[in-house]
Amino acid sequence: MANRILFNLLQVIVVIVFSPLTAGVLSRLKEIIQSKHGPSVFQPYRDLRKLFRKDQVISEKASWIFQVTPYVVFVTPIFVTLLIPVLTAYPLFFAFMADMLGAGFVLALGGFFATLAAITTANPYGSMGASRTRMVGFLTEPVFMIVFFTVSFVAGSTIPYIVQKYWVTPFANFFEPSHVLLVLAFLMLILAEKGRIPVDNPSGHFELAMIDEAKALEYSGSGAALMKWGGYMKMFVLMCIFLNVVVTPWGLASGLQVFDVLLAIPLILLKILAFVLVLVIIESSLAKLRLFRISEFLGSAFITSVAAMITQFIKS
Repeated sequence: MANRILFNLLQVIVVIVFSPLTAGVLSRLKEIIQSKHGPSVFQPYRDLRKLFRKDQVISEKASWIFQVTPYVVFVTPIFVTLLIPVLTAYPLFFAFMADMLGAGFVLALGGFFATLAAITTANPYGSMGASRTRMVGFLTEPVFMIVFFTVSFVAGSTIPYIVQKYWVTPFANFFEPSHVLLVLAFLMLILAEKGRIPVDNPSGHFELAMIDEAKALEYSGSGAALMKWGGYMKMFVLMCIFLNVVVTPWGLASGLQVFDVLLAIPLILLKILAFVLVLVIIESSLAKLRLFRISEFLGSAFITSVAAMITQFIKS
C-alpha cells in the first residue's frame, strides 16, 4: 500500500516536472523544421520562473472566478494523473476513483473555469476566445463521449488500467480496425482539445485569431504561470492517456520495485518524444483552418469514432 501511494506521488512529480520540457521540445522541433533558430527546450522553465517573480495585476472587473481559475487549471491535470497509468501497468492507490469519462470531465472543468474567467475581465478578446472555445468544446464533447463509449465497448471497461491490458494481451487486438479508427479519432480530439494546428495555432499572437490562448490574455505574474503550467500538464496527461492506454501500452513498470518504476520514466519520455515528432510533422504540414471549417474537422473525428464503434459491433 505504501509503495502504491509513493508511486502515485512519483507519477505526479513526473507530470509536473517534465510537462514544460515536452512543450519546449515540441516548440524547438517545429522551429528547426521551419529553418529557424528558435528558443531552447528549457525556455518554458525560464518563462515560468520569470512569471512567478512578477507581480500579479488583476482587473477591477474581475470576479473571484478569475482569481481561483489558475489554481483549478493547475490542479485538475494533477488529479487526473492519479487515475491513469503514467508509469505503472498495475492500478495504484487512487486508480478506481473515476474512469476515463470521469477523467475527461475533470480535465474539462479547468477549461470551463478558464472560459468563465475570460468573460469576467471585460476584455473583448477574452470573450471572443471564450465563445470560440465553447464552440470547439461543443463539437468535441460528442466525440469524447463516442470515443470513450467505443473504448468501453471494445475493451469491456473504461478504467484506464483495464483498457491498456486489453490492447497488450493479445497483441493482435492492437491491429483491429476498430482500434485503428479509435486511435485516429483520439488523435484528432487531442489536436482540437489543446488548440493545436489545424484547429488553432498556439504560437500565434494575433488576438482576433486566437481561440484557446485568448482565455489567458488578462493573466500576469503567478496567475499566468499557473495557467501556462496547467496547460503544459494537461497536454502531457492527454499524451499519457493516448499512448499508455490506447496506442502503445508498453514500457510501463510491471513490478512493485522502485527501480522498475524509475526505469519506466525514460521509456515513457521516449514514447512521448516519438508522439511529439508526429505532432511536429502534422503541424508543419497543415495550415490553420478557418473558424467555420473546424466543425468539418471535428465532424470527421465524430464519424471516425462512430465507424470504430460500428466496426466492433459488426465483428462481435
